[in-house]
Amino acid sequence: MILYRFRQKRRLLRAAGVLIIMDKVIHYPNLKTVLAVEDVLKAAEGFVSREELKRRLPTKVMHQTLNVILSYLEERGMVADLKQGLLWIADTKKKEVKKDG
Repeated sequence: MILYRFRQKRRLLRAAGVLIIMDKVIHYPNLKTVLAVEDVLKAAEGFVSREELKRRLPTKVMHQTLNVILSYLEERGMVADLKQGLLWIADTKKKEVKKDG
């Protein structure tokens, strides 16, 4: 039963676009954690190492959970994971909506 649940959750994550690095993920991130990582990376004025990112987060995050978040953000084209560290590359400007009338 446990193996079935794991396979089902893995299929759902792949459908949602989450890249799974390891076969067994111990802890999945919640939305609050993903948004906190996004905010820290947006506020940074340059490259940030993973350890520095952990220090800047308001709550502690497991290393594996952080890797899942970063792989998701990288796959979406929001973060670049380079030798120098992590860099926010997504466009943060809000699009203006034109109203007809």
